[in-house]
Amino acid sequence: MAGKPHFESLRVYRLSEEIADRVWDLVLGWSPMAKDTLGRQLIRAADSIGANIAEGAGRGSFQDNRRFIRIARGSLNETRHFLRRAHSRRLLSETDTNVIRPLLDELSPKLNSYLKSIGSGSGASTMGNRQRTTIEA
Repeated sequence: MAGKPHFESLRVYRLSEEIADRVWDLVLGWSPMAKDTLGRQLIRAADSIGANIAEGAGRGSFQDNRRFIRIARGSLNETRHFLRRAHSRRLLSETDTNVIRPLLDELSPKLNSYLKSIGSGSGASTMGNRQRTTIEA
């Protein structure tokens, strides 16, 4: 049996999982109305970041992988949007905000670095070299 997929070793992926898990824990304590409206959208946006990193890594081309990383960046922005709404609606405390904000601030440049590290698909370098580069992202 093969080892775990390489994307699971990426810092950018592990950080997206941490954000999604923290968002889940935050939303669990909300009222039914807040969970059903804003909560569901927030959880889906946060989960989508890591899901797109994983899906892109599983695609057969660098172009597809890059496209999914761009989608993950969009999901990160969407997560930020819903967190801002939750904060303005007093669903998040200042403590909650101070816990999740640094994670979001760390993930954003890491997604950009990961995107830059993915080859253009020109075939100029080997997959092994590209994979070593992306694992550090």
